[in-house]
Amino acid sequence: MPLLAKNDVLAKILAASRDDLAAYEHLATEELEILIDAGRMVLLANPAHPDVLPTLIGQPGRIKINANIGTSPFICEPGLEIEKLKAAEAAGADTIMDLSTAGDLDAIRRAMLAASRLPLGTVPIYAVAQKHANAGGDPADFSAAELLEEIAKQAEQGVDFMTLHAGVTVRAAALAGEGRRVLGIVSRGGSILSRWMRKHDRENPLLENYARILDICRRHNVVISLGDGLRPGAGADAGDAAQWEEVVNLGELTLTAWEAGVQVMIEGPGHVPLHLIASQIQAAKRLTHFAPLYVLGPLATDAAPGRDHISGAIGGALGAYHGADFLCYLTPAEHLTLPDLSDTHEGVIASRIAAQCAEAALGRPWAVARERNISEARAALDWEAMAVAALDPQIVRRRRQSHSHEKECAMCGKLCAIKMKEL
Repeated sequence: MPLLAKNDVLAKILAASRDDLAAYEHLATEELEILIDAGRMVLLANPAHPDVLPTLIGQPGRIKINANIGTSPFICEPGLEIEKLKAAEAAGADTIMDLSTAGDLDAIRRAMLAASRLPLGTVPIYAVAQKHANAGGDPADFSAAELLEEIAKQAEQGVDFMTLHAGVTVRAAALAGEGRRVLGIVSRGGSILSRWMRKHDRENPLLENYARILDICRRHNVVISLGDGLRPGAGADAGDAAQWEEVVNLGELTLTAWEAGVQVMIEGPGHVPLHLIASQIQAAKRLTHFAPLYVLGPLATDAAPGRDHISGAIGGALGAYHGADFLCYLTPAEHLTLPDLSDTHEGVIASRIAAQCAEAALGRPWAVARERNISEARAALDWEAMAVAALDPQIVRRRRQSHSHEKECAMCGKLCAIKMKEL
């Protein structure tokens, strides 16, 4: 089911950016086109996003990193979110997601689109739920028509990818119901939809109106990120019936989207114990026809609040090695509060470390070269070359600053193992 023949907008974007993309991803242009056409790679770029940087998601290209930012009802400073966007970009993020739930969401979204060339993702259901909550109503009081209008509006504004939890069916949500899980439904979008279905006694409006959504997304080359609304929020819930029911649904929705000429990626877990990560990644890829997999972590332990970026980096490295294509960062603020500028930087770097570990293990030339370059710089005690090869150059330069007059590191001094070879 070739996508390019069914999506003129995608075909034009690829034609204009093919050579640059192939060079960056270390792929032949023909291979790149085959992978996009088959749905194994997605090309993020909505023409309405000013000067957007076309970005590929999918192995064997580079593993990409997403940074979530956005306001909350407790901390609503739109200017700070733009600063966080810039901090994420400077740290090496490939995409940004605006998860704002407070303030003027249209203005915040437009400002982010104008502030960066990086592809921007959103979760449109947040906007319709926020409108009703702000008016003193139930967040699940919105109509299907309102949700479709919001999706169309955001596509016209230039949003490049959208999380749509279309796989959360009445049956799937029931499988995550009372007493079946330690932590129930932890996805904000998934929980809103579950509430909506109970309240209106109807099936998921995203599912009932999927054909109309596909038409909107094809016209704007919006990539659908099929959301994991029933992802496990606790390691004890990983691999349960609700999770896999949704994944099976996502596989069917993927085929439907491809038939309509719409690009799709799949969102994945979540909290997954270390020994289950490989099998979860591989099964999710197989059940969703090897569409690109976008994972939150996975978090390999639940017991690291305040350090969840480390838990996520451990899981992300293993997940990417086994086939995950796109890592959503976690920050030290996860599960506790809204990330600040420092959290944003640390989250991006942690996910980039995960990607580097996986790519080096997979023998990807750019990652192997980085490992070699930094090792050779260490052998030469060349601190600036080490900084250049490092994933976070600024921390290398900052930590060395007070000892910049010394060739050796401050730990070993005259007992430097590297210099012992000299006579």
